[in-house]
Amino acid sequence: MSQPNAHQEVTLITVSGEDKPGISSSLLGALAEYDAIILDIGQAVIHETLSLGILVQVPNEQDWMAVSKELLFRAYELDLKIKFTPVKADDYGHWVSAQGKERHIITVLGPTLNAEHLARLCTITHNHGININVITRLSGRIPIDSPTPPTIAAVEISVRGTPKDAIAMRGEFLELSHEFGIDIAFQVDNVYRRNRRLVVFDMDSTLIQAEVIDELAIEAGIGDEVAAITERAMDGELNFAESLTQRLTLLEGLDEAILETVYQRIALTDGAEKLIAMLKHLGYKVALISGGFTYFGNRLKERLGIDYVYAHDLEIENGKLTGRITNDIIDGDRKAEILQEIADAEGIVLQQVIAVGDGANDLPMLSLAGLGIAFQAKTIVRESAGHSISTVGLDAILYLIGVRNRETLEELR
Repeated sequence: MSQPNAHQEVTLITVSGEDKPGISSSLLGALAEYDAIILDIGQAVIHETLSLGILVQVPNEQDWMAVSKELLFRAYELDLKIKFTPVKADDYGHWVSAQGKERHIITVLGPTLNAEHLARLCTITHNHGININVITRLSGRIPIDSPTPPTIAAVEISVRGTPKDAIAMRGEFLELSHEFGIDIAFQVDNVYRRNRRLVVFDMDSTLIQAEVIDELAIEAGIGDEVAAITERAMDGELNFAESLTQRLTLLEGLDEAILETVYQRIALTDGAEKLIAMLKHLGYKVALISGGFTYFGNRLKERLGIDYVYAHDLEIENGKLTGRITNDIIDGDRKAEILQEIADAEGIVLQQVIAVGDGANDLPMLSLAGLGIAFQAKTIVRESAGHSISTVGLDAILYLIGVRNRETLEELR
């Protein structure tokens, strides 16, 4: 194919109008007749309305006059608006040089998204010197009068440039999230974002809607006492190993049959089943690394098809809990070590790992993974983790890896 020539004029062709079959083939066919070089092209359709842009270079001025007339005629036949804008050589050179700039993906999630949410976010990106390239809706189309409207709205924004102050910008995103009850994720757009291979979950208050040790304590009649210790541990006020030992001691003598009673009443977190089914379909390995107990982790493994379970083995003698465990304590540092071990065993680099958790003891593995997500987390964890989801279900993670709602529905049918 011919190469661009600096002495030939570059023109931006913009086309808009009602979408219909044959538009692209007709207009590109006209350009093909005159050996036009396509330097860039982009098309979007919103509510049956087409917006098409083509950056072209035509070999000579005479050919350009002929092809522009042909394009005008074909646009008239198709009832389209068409515009030709000459591009100066300096402007074109500036556009080419920008291709080496950093690229990021901003994902915005919430029960609903409105103009103010996106306007404020776009203002933040503008103030930090980031340019928006593409905005895409990932969630399904919204029926206005449906009695059961969608529970998640998701928009993906592709941006280019280096933030003036990345820490300050993330802080502003966090403030916006708190103010409007939405979630905002900001990721580097690289090959790893599109090729994650392992997802690691915490269990209690992440994959399931409970802290198992608190539920066991309720059965033992000491629920408030144990829950208070759990809360302090998850907030980072207590050393995890110390807090686990304290709580386990209080459970000494509890009948082992209570484990099944508690399991039967524990609910999965909203979206967990859909998320894992889709991840498994896509070929992900799924691991559970928990400060909870293997009895519950193994039951979830059977139910959801989880590949790895690491948790604490409760010691049971004569049908009763002894208040001890039979393996080493899995604290925050150990969680990160296990994540690394699984990744090494599977031949997966850390940038391809997603880690999800809610407590302070999850922070080491969240920071180690390529995509660390604080889910429904304590304040200290949300502020420290790279990303957080607080307003929607666990399946919203699919949007962070670029999966569209329609793809999920099609694949899981």
